[in-house]
Amino acid sequence: MKSNHCYPGIDQDKHGGMTDIGRIIRDAWLFEILDKNETCAGWSYQQIDRLYDQVTQAWQAYGHLVSNLPAELRSRHTEIYAQAIQLARDCGWDPELDDDD
Repeated sequence: MKSNHCYPGIDQDKHGGMTDIGRIIRDAWLFEILDKNETCAGWSYQQIDRLYDQVTQAWQAYGHLVSNLPAELRSRHTEIYAQAIQLARDCGWDPELDDDD
């Protein structure tokens, strides 16, 4: 039985995963903290919080800037986020609209 206090998974998240938690998960894929197939479905928000801490620590070495990533990581970032944006748009996400629109 799933609790309402669990994350549904990036593949079930609103806007095709274009959320703050979705970004944390994609960045965890980028830094290979998580396997690319891990959606975090069923994770507690405490687990997501711990993942956030790990991702934040990984970004510190690069000043939290994509432009500071080495070429391999920058390329992987571009690929991960291009796929995410396309999926989100296919799901009807419009980056021009916010949650109130």
